Amino acid sequence: MNGYENFVPMRLGRAIDRDSLKDASIDDFREAIVDSVEAGYRVAALFAAPAAGEAGVDLYAVLADASRSLLHVGKTRIEDGAYPSMTPEIPCVHLFEREIAEQYAIRPDGHPWFKPVRFHASYAPGRDAWGRDPDEKPIAGDIDFFRVEGDEIHEVAVGPIHAGVIEPGHFRFQCHGENVFHLEISLGYQHRGIERSLIGGPTKRTIHAIEAAAGDTTIGHATAYCQAVEALGGSRVPGRAEVLRGIALELERLANHVGDLGALAGDVGFLPTASFCGRLRGDFLNLTALLCGSRFGRGLVRPGGVAFDFDQERIASFKQRLASAFTDVTTAVELLWNSSSVQARFEETGVLTKENCLALGIVGPAARASGVDIDARVDFPSGVFRFTQIPISTAKTGDVFARAFVRWLEIQRSMKFIQEQLNALPEGSIRTAAAPPRPNRLALAIVEAWRGMICHVALTDQEGKFARYKMIDPSFYNWIGLAIAMREGAISDFPLCNKSFNLSYCGHDL
Repeated sequence: MNGYENFVPMRLGRAIDRDSLKDASIDDFREAIVDSVEAGYRVAALFAAPAAGEAGVDLYAVLADASRSLLHVGKTRIEDGAYPSMTPEIPCVHLFEREIAEQYAIRPDGHPWFKPVRFHASYAPGRDAWGRDPDEKPIAGDIDFFRVEGDEIHEVAVGPIHAGVIEPGHFRFQCHGENVFHLEISLGYQHRGIERSLIGGPTKRTIHAIEAAAGDTTIGHATAYCQAVEALGGSRVPGRAEVLRGIALELERLANHVGDLGALAGDVGFLPTASFCGRLRGDFLNLTALLCGSRFGRGLVRPGGVAFDFDQERIASFKQRLASAFTDVTTAVELLWNSSSVQARFEETGVLTKENCLALGIVGPAARASGVDIDARVDFPSGVFRFTQIPISTAKTGDVFARAFVRWLEIQRSMKFIQEQLNALPEGSIRTAAAPPRPNRLALAIVEAWRGMICHVALTDQEGKFARYKMIDPSFYNWIGLAIAMREGAISDFPLCNKSFNLSYCGHDL
């Protein structure tokens, strides 16, 4: 692969000197990424950062080779404001390229679906890639929505304001009767600019911003951040702390998967499972609170380890409550699987093929439900998962049923993992003093959160402060999967399909 020699191999937990990254030409950089994806690698991250002390913008790519648990990092410099888009050849980078254009006014020439991702001013001075003045905040009306023309074709616009408490998001359907030809999703209406706020850190506020990136994935993002910071400083984490982090991560998975199964049951009017799982989600959240005092795990994961520990009395209570909750979940979910009317509604609804998953870079349960054998706990193990593994749960049909069933498999395996870790919890400290990030370094962290792979990339400047901090929530990879799954389906299937992915609005808008 031409240009690949300029990519530096990395493993999790280690930082590299930024000067070791040599600038590839844009042609070599582009060709290396395209060839790598075609060879089976995944684009874990593609982002831009200001060139240090020089004109232009640097593009960074992180390529993930799951077969060897190896990551490859490369960069190139863009000085003329444009480069040939990779999206026509590898669609998985379509949103990355649009984000880079919005943030740094770097235009991917030839991008087939070139439009803003969010609604915020450009990071770069001067006009952005669409010729807009950065002092003028873009508005939703700037979006040029795709249109299908023809007799009896009509549009159905949903949102951005919805009933209830969910965040704003706009869904525009191009339909012929009930049949959906195309769904276009527009997010970013409450963009918070978390990534931009992290520049110059880490500070005392940084970890709190990380925990709020996606509130239902507090443990996942906090773990990724801490692993990145620990790699930058060369810090080691005690074994007991690694196990407690792993338990908390799987508790987060349990709570959300159980809640999702209940919500899916509710969407088809199957109230027994909906009622049970709605309560049981709270039981798993309360187990996280038993560990650290916060139902969502705020304050638990910190650089160097964890801030809270178990004593024997709490372990005994935890085990009893965990077993009781799992017994109730099993009863509730078996009711779901034994209902033929539920199965008829789930099966063949919202199909996402394996080929589309691979082409679009889909992650997490959504990918595994389509037969894609991907799980960062196995492919890129970190923390406690370096020493113990949870089997990958997959299905083949790629429909709502498969996405629900994969959740049930993961619930069972997460339960077994937590029970095993509690029975073998190592002695020792739960936290060491984390060394400050070293200057001019780059570190990566990958964590398998409940929605899928989280990727954090941290770059420090000459003073050891964050020059750029890139966060990628699994929702960023997966929203396009929902749009594709709806094609040729009925518009009435949308609530069920949407819930089967259950993606984050705020996690997309970092």
